[in-house]
Parts: sequence; C-alpha cells; structure tokens
Amino acid sequence: MNRIYEFGDFRVHPAEQLLLYKGQPVALTPKVFETLVILLESDGRLIDKNDFIDKLWPGVFVEDVALAQNISHLRKALGDGTNGTSIIQTVPKRGYRFVTPVIRVADEPTDVQNQRFPARDVGPPSSTHRIEEAESGALATGELARPKRSNKLGLAIAIVLLACGVGTFLFFSHSRRKALTETDTVVLGDFDNSTGDPVFDATLRQGTAVQLQQSPFLSLVTDDRTRQVLRMMGQPVDARLTPAIAREICKRNGSAAVLDGSIAALGSQYVIGLRATDCGSGRVLAEEQVQATRKEDVLNALDQIARKVRTRLGESLPTIEKYDTPLAEATTPSLEALKAFSLGVNKSYLGAGVLPYFSRAIELDPNFAMAYAVIAGIYSSHREHERATEMIRKAFALRDRVSERERLMIDASYYEIGTGELEKAVSSLELFRQIYPRDRTAHVGLGVIYRRLGYFDKALEESSEAHRMFRSAVSYQNLAADYVNLNRLGEAEAVYKEAVERNLQALGLGKSRYLLAFLKGDTTQMSQLAEEARGKPREDEILYAQAETEEWYGRVRSAREFTQRAIDVAERDDARETAADYQALEALYEADVGDQQQSRADALAVLKPGPNRSVQEMAALVMAKTGDTAGAERLAAGLDKAFPVDTMVQRKWLPLIRAAIALSRNDPARAVELLQGTAAYELAGSVDVGSPSMQPAYLRGEAYLMLHDGNRAAAEYQKFIDYRSFVRNSPWGALSRLGLARAYAMQGDTVKARAAYQDFLALWKDADPNVPLLQQAKAEYSKLQ
Repeated sequence: MNRIYEFGDFRVHPAEQLLLYKGQPVALTPKVFETLVILLESDGRLIDKNDFIDKLWPGVFVEDVALAQNISHLRKALGDGTNGTSIIQTVPKRGYRFVTPVIRVADEPTDVQNQRFPARDVGPPSSTHRIEEAESGALATGELARPKRSNKLGLAIAIVLLACGVGTFLFFSHSRRKALTETDTVVLGDFDNSTGDPVFDATLRQGTAVQLQQSPFLSLVTDDRTRQVLRMMGQPVDARLTPAIAREICKRNGSAAVLDGSIAALGSQYVIGLRATDCGSGRVLAEEQVQATRKEDVLNALDQIARKVRTRLGESLPTIEKYDTPLAEATTPSLEALKAFSLGVNKSYLGAGVLPYFSRAIELDPNFAMAYAVIAGIYSSHREHERATEMIRKAFALRDRVSERERLMIDASYYEIGTGELEKAVSSLELFRQIYPRDRTAHVGLGVIYRRLGYFDKALEESSEAHRMFRSAVSYQNLAADYVNLNRLGEAEAVYKEAVERNLQALGLGKSRYLLAFLKGDTTQMSQLAEEARGKPREDEILYAQAETEEWYGRVRSAREFTQRAIDVAERDDARETAADYQALEALYEADVGDQQQSRADALAVLKPGPNRSVQEMAALVMAKTGDTAGAERLAAGLDKAFPVDTMVQRKWLPLIRAAIALSRNDPARAVELLQGTAAYELAGSVDVGSPSMQPAYLRGEAYLMLHDGNRAAAEYQKFIDYRSFVRNSPWGALSRLGLARAYAMQGDTVKARAAYQDFLALWKDADPNVPLLQQAKAEYSKLQ
C-alpha cells in the first residue's frame, strides 16, 4: 500500500520520495523530503526538536542547527510565508508543527492493475491519464467485458504505449532533475595527493574552494562550521577531511553532498579527479577527471574539472559563464604562493601566527590580491587601521585579478577601511547579498557598518540573519552587542550565556560581558571577568574598560593607572595604534574634567610617533578644548586633506572639532550651526575601543549653556540617559549628569537641579577630591541650598 498526502496544491508520495506542485516535481534532497514526511505523519501535533532529530538522524549526534537548516530549505520549497501562507510553525525552544490542513488520500494498492486508477490526480491530465480515462469509460459501458480479438490487440498496444510513455517521462524527468538544489550545502573534503609532492597539500582544496565559491548556485560548508562539527565528533579541528570524515560532517550538518578530490602522477603528467557523492545514500552525483601535462598546468586543469562538476551538479550555463574567473586570475598562477595562502587559511583564526603565511604568499606573488585583502582583515581585527588601510588599497589596485565574489569583498573592505565611504561599502555588500544570498559574509559586514553608523535596528537585523545562518563566537558577540545598544539587556545576557555554555570565545567577548555587567551594576561579575582576562589576548580591552569605569566615578588617578597598563599590554602585543588611542582618550577625558595642562601634554605626546586617524581626531578635539585653536585647526586641515570622502571624518569629526574651536573662541552660535549636520551621527562610533560616546550631543549641550538656553541644553544631556545602554561606562555618561544639573539651574527649576546635582555627586562620592570639575560641581550645588 502506498500512502499519499495532499495540502494546498501539493501532493506527496512518500514511497517514491516525490513531491508534486500542481502536478510538477519539486526537487528536494532526501533529508529534506524525510523532514516533510515526518511533519505530515504527525497529524498537526507538535514535534519536539530532539525527537525530530532522532527520527532524521538515528544514532548520530546532530546539533539543532542541522534541523533548522532542513526546515528552512523545506519552507523555501513550499513557499511558506509567501502571500500570507503559514505551513510550518516554529515553537521557540520546543519544536515544529505542520499547521496547514492535510488530506490523507486513501492508500493506493501497489498492484499494476489498480495503479492505473489513482484516488485523485493533481495537475493537467497527461497522455497516461487519457489512456486511463478511455479504459475506464470502456469498462463502464461493458465493452471490455466481451473483448474481441481486435480489442485485445488494442489493449496490448495501449499497454505498450503506456509503458513507453512512462519510461520516456521518467527518463526525461530524471535527466532534467538537478543533482543538487539551490538550498543544498556541500562539504569540501581534502584532496588525496599520491604524487609525493607536498606543494599540492591543502593547495588544491583551497583552489577548488575559490573556484566553487564563485558559484551563486553552490554553497560550501564554511571552514568555521566544519571545525565546529569536528569538535562534536571528537576530532581535532585540523583533522584531515578524508572521505569518511567529510561524509560524517555532511550528515551531521544536514548537507546534501561531499566533494572529494585527488591528484596522481602519470609519468610526467598529472591526473586530477573530483567526485560529488550524496552523503546519505553514497550515490555518486558527479565525477570528472582531467589531465595536466605539467605541474604548471595543474591549476588550469582544476579550473576545467570544477567547471564540469558545477554543470553536472545542476548549475546553469549562464551563471557558470558569468562567474568563472580562472584560478590564475582569481588567486595566483603560483602553486607555491597558493600553498602559503592555503596554510594561512587552515590556521583559521586571525591571530598574529598566520600573518607570515600570507606575507610569504605576497613575496612569492606580489600581485596576489586576496592575500593583501586577508592581511588587511587581520590588521583591522587587531585595531591596526593604518596598516589595514595600506593593505586593502593594494588589494583594491589588483581587483581586476579576482573573481566577482572576491571583488565585491575587496570593494566593501576598501570603502570601509581604505576610504571610509561607508555608503559605498553598504552598496557593495548589498550587491554581494543579492548575488550570494546564502553567504553570511554580507550580513556580517552590514551589521558592522550599521553599528558604526548608529543604525542599531538595521544592525540587529543583519546580525540576527548572520547568526541564523551560522552560529559562531563572533555572531554571538555581534548579536548581543546589538541587543545591548537597543537596551534589550535580558536578550543580550541570554546570548552571552549560550556562547559561554557552548565554549565559543570570540576576541573581545570578555570586554563585552564586562560592559553588560556594568550596566546591570554587577560589580562581582565585573571583577571576575577582569580577572579571567589576565594574560589572555585582548587583555588591554578589559584594562581600558576598567579605566573608563574609574573615570565614570571620578577616580582619575586610578583611571590613569589602568590606562597605562592597557597601553603597556597593547604595545607588548604590537597594537601600537590601539595604545595611542588609549592615551588620546585619556587626554580627551582630562580636558573635560579640568586638568587641561595634563590633557594637552598627553595629546602632544601621542602625536609625536606619527599618529593614526583616530588619534588625530581626538588630539585635535583636545587642543580645541584646551585653547590651542591654531593646533586644532592644523590637525583638522590635515584630516580634511587626507580623508576627503571619509563618512565619519567629514560628517562627524570635522564639524565636531570646528565646533569645539568655535566654543574656545566664545562663539557658541557658530558651534551650534556647525553641529547641525552631525545629528544623524550622534550614535555613530567605532566598533573598537577608542571612540568617545555621543560627543556631538555633549558639545551641543555646552554650546547651549553658553547661550543660556537651559531647555535645549537639558535636551542634549538627557540623550546620555535615554541611551544609557549604548553609552555604557563612557565617562561622558556621568559628566552629562552635571551638564543636566546646570541646564535645570539655568531654567530656574531648583528642584530638578538639586536632584541632578545629587545624582552626579552620588556617582562621584569616591572621586579624587582635587579634580577641578568636582570642586566646581560642589560649589554650584551649595549655591542652590
């Protein structure tokens, strides 16, 4: 008996693994089809996700994400959510339910005679249907009850024609059916190198990855995800991806196929092979071999075989022709350079230890664009933005030597890091997302840029999608940071907790959790996290976060000590630009609390070694605030010339510096005018340590106080309280409370002014007594008594 299900315009034949939509086959991988059948057999009941996983992968440990991917692929195939449809319901943290009405068609007998009479047909009648209709009509009139010889012959012919028709239909439907669909993912294994030449080790896998990643159709399982699954399997994260291990990764990840490669010597020639295998059934989906007459021709041969496999797996010729840059152009014609690059990639983490590999790749091929781009990313992740800028500009100059995918990546990085044109970076990433919708790269990049611009809702949207596509340590950190910016602290804490439980520790995660603990007032956890950071990478970030906490409470002397420790650690780790940022930030804070002599000295000191952009920005602001307007103007002119199209320089920092110069010259009206265009960038800042919070609002508040406009001044300082979770422990969050008290006093609202002064003085109850700003606040408060 063959059970059949129907819902909407869909008809499901479980025994034949066939899904029809309006009579036409819908391609599904075996696991996704099995997912559908389990849902249909549940009769609308909720299926617990653990039970679901046990049914799909019996006896195999699989993470929830594999099931979620299957459900996602199934939803797309069914059009779930389009035009208001609702087919599969997700019950958070529990499981899934099939919510659309399902008709269970009467079980079909499997004997040949009765198969001609299905209970119900979907779609336009085919020639087969017409034959069945003719026979059923004959039976109804009794004409076949007394068959004549001619009728028997006609019936025999009809049966033969029917068999031929079915065979022809099956042949052509199978020939048209793609081996993979647009929702499948593929695990790329290591190449079996039997040549004895180590230059091919890891190199050919990397070359194949570059070739296949050009495809908008194919989606390779990322190396990050592969390492996660290897950990689940109890394997080393750098384990060789043999066919057996790759197939196990494929099963656990809910992927469709494994790609295995090989290279062998045939005399002086080389034979390169590539095979795609269904990881569930073991069926070979595609297999190709090519020969290369010389070692120098191996990369060209890899191009040929990759192209053939892309075709065999179902990719259309137009996309192959459009996205098929040869490896010699997309990467490098040098096997040795590609090997060095591959070794760097295999180290996986962007730490100092991988730089020599990519540097070696550039030595071997000075035109290796992607090697420059990767180095730029490493420097940027380590907050060395000047070095990153130098590298990404070199990559951009060589962008005609890369694939379309890599070009879009280089473009986005160049506009973000190289020129600072954030709108253009967004455009490049949006185009990337359009061409490669299953690649999380664009979502991660857009989340970072929107965070820098202060568009927190958009940042959360992108981070959530990146996290849905792949849960990594970085995705947890980005998602939690966006929740914090939006004051959704409970959700942020849940995300951090899950990351810790899964032992996913991103660089900077300790600092992020420290800042959340600060917002919650959890001093115990703050101390614990600071202690855990000792001697670990990015220890300087926690140290500087502690410095800012001390500044928040007015403990200037202690803040200087923490800042110096942060500087020492950053310099030890060769993060010279970051160390200079810390010193410049300290100078800017001291300019606002009243130690102007120390502030100016620190600013001048940090400018001597050849400052980066952020140091110049903050030093110029310090000089303006401490009366050195000529020095501030010189730095502003230099920034304007060096960064003529940089979004943050032109739209935030230069107006900010010039407004501070105007205030120093007792021209608050001019300062307000200059700051008008910064309103859209008040929440904008760096994603790194080294960007003072909401400086346009703070400076605008000072300008309104000088104009004796208490109402508008209070509105500016109130922003620091309204955006408390974004401000975090930035000392200007505390200083704004004193500004608010002064604004209320200027309004003549003594009650609010006293309360605001008390709020500030309570924060600074343990402040250093000789801080000029504290002495001024106490004197002002006493006058209100």
